[in-house]
Amino acid sequence: MAPPILSLRNINLSWGADPILSDLEMHIGDNDRLCLLGRNGTGKSTLLKIIAGLIEADDGERWVKPGAKVAYLPQEPDASAYKTLFDYILGGLPEDEADQAYRVDVLVDDLAIKADASPESASGGELRRAALARTLIGEPDLLLLDEPTNHLDITIIEWLENYLRNWRGAMMLISHDRAFLESLTKACLWLDRGQVRRLDDGFQRFEAWQEEVLEEEKMQAKKLDKLIKEETRWSVEGISARRTRNQGRLRRLYALRQERANQIEVKGSVSISVGEGGKSGARVIEAKNISKAYDGRTLFKEFDLKIARGDRIGIIGPNGVGKSTLLKALTGVIEPDTGTVKLGTNLDILSIDQSRSDLKETMTVSEVLAGGSDWVEINGERKHVRSYMKDFLFDASQANTPVSALSGGERNRLLLAANFAKPSNFLILDEPTNDLDMDTLDLLQEVLADYQGTILLVSHDRDFLDRVVTSSIVMEGDGSAIEYAGGYSDYKTQKKAGERGKIVDTTAKKAQVSNVTSIAKAIKKKSNKLSYKDQRELDSLPAEVEALSMKISDMEAELSDPDLYTKNPAHFNALSKDIEAKRDELDAKELRWLELEELKESLNN
Repeated sequence: MAPPILSLRNINLSWGADPILSDLEMHIGDNDRLCLLGRNGTGKSTLLKIIAGLIEADDGERWVKPGAKVAYLPQEPDASAYKTLFDYILGGLPEDEADQAYRVDVLVDDLAIKADASPESASGGELRRAALARTLIGEPDLLLLDEPTNHLDITIIEWLENYLRNWRGAMMLISHDRAFLESLTKACLWLDRGQVRRLDDGFQRFEAWQEEVLEEEKMQAKKLDKLIKEETRWSVEGISARRTRNQGRLRRLYALRQERANQIEVKGSVSISVGEGGKSGARVIEAKNISKAYDGRTLFKEFDLKIARGDRIGIIGPNGVGKSTLLKALTGVIEPDTGTVKLGTNLDILSIDQSRSDLKETMTVSEVLAGGSDWVEINGERKHVRSYMKDFLFDASQANTPVSALSGGERNRLLLAANFAKPSNFLILDEPTNDLDMDTLDLLQEVLADYQGTILLVSHDRDFLDRVVTSSIVMEGDGSAIEYAGGYSDYKTQKKAGERGKIVDTTAKKAQVSNVTSIAKAIKKKSNKLSYKDQRELDSLPAEVEALSMKISDMEAELSDPDLYTKNPAHFNALSKDIEAKRDELDAKELRWLELEELKESLNN
């Protein structure tokens, strides 16, 4: 059997009093394709740095096969010591190959890098691509990649996937991107409570195997508890009669108790819930013929979109094509060059910016979540901030930990925790999956599936899009923005089949206007326009909706008077019921407006 490229033996590492790695042993072979998995905070990045030789363990041995080259991609690359990105990439070549600068040109083209740009002016995505090129250029025997798909668009992710599929050496990946891991890995390393377990199978098998391991642990713990109980009963009932003869058995009892006490329990699951606001109108966004250009380049043109309550829309495309601009135009943050955007009524918009601009380095976890209070309110219920922290896998002792001391994954979890406490009925998410571990990502998907409001998100995570969205707006950089039914895989299938075009009608929309098509066909035999009665109704509905919305706002303002219930409880109750009735009336009018618009479009087509 051939020797491994790299081995770790009896590795121990602690942060303060907390052990991170305990007597860890692992080996990496010549052709291993490994993914390193585990929750945020378990030490995955730290272990990768030990493997790369960048940090030393407290004790233990790291052995590398003589002559083997190891290259490492950090989560947050630092190119500040270089004048240009070209120089930064060139620095990845071994000294004896430094004259082969042409290899930089190849990767610069493949990864669409502005080689003469300074690192200071480069975006996060461009710096990440340059760091990838620097890591790959030396063609190492062992490639160590920490979250390689972060800040990359889908086009580059798929390029990297194909490149690594043909890689001749060994590799180890830390990633939350399921599609990426499923495509590339042949074995899984699970870092859990200081130890590494190995599964010689691809990522597709990992989660089922993980459940099997945890279930086996539960069974072993039950057996140990039962044995302790039996030995304790014996110690009470029989030790006095056999004190001398059975001291060995008593020592065994103490040893069992110590073993149980020393067992590190598996951390609980993340428990996420979202504060939900009042019901929005049936129509959330209606965009007609919108276009936007910057510096003479058209980002999108003549784009139409209708978003109904409950829709989950994903925006997909390479970096720089205008996804964020489209998002801002659809939500009224900026004005389109042409066309109109109408926002629906009673919208409580919650926008989560993944640049983490809301997180100040000096703020503590508690301050971010509760603003100096001891309580967090979500869905009308008060929860102590330390209890709420546990829902998001923060230890209570971290309440006074500053943001600057948190990992990237912990910061993202904190951002979700702070924002999800706020009431909303319209979620806008920009790259929500960055740095999240698998468990948190799974639960985020479940929460979004149960969310009663509307979701508009930008993501490059193909698996996440497939699991969450009902339709996808795809921007390919040619000035088009096209809506497809389903997630990313559905878009690829439809495009491959030549079904390019606005072919989407989500389930929610279909349910609302299921009878419109048949009605339109019947009417179209006689006329290509709405009846006089329907046209008059359609003309009057916008003003009626606006007037009703203003009436509801006035009533809500009156109801918000804190003294109203004390002064006049009968009026308070009557007003509450009247508001609900008016909201139902508004929903009915908006739905009728939607039906008539759909009917009109069907007739005109």
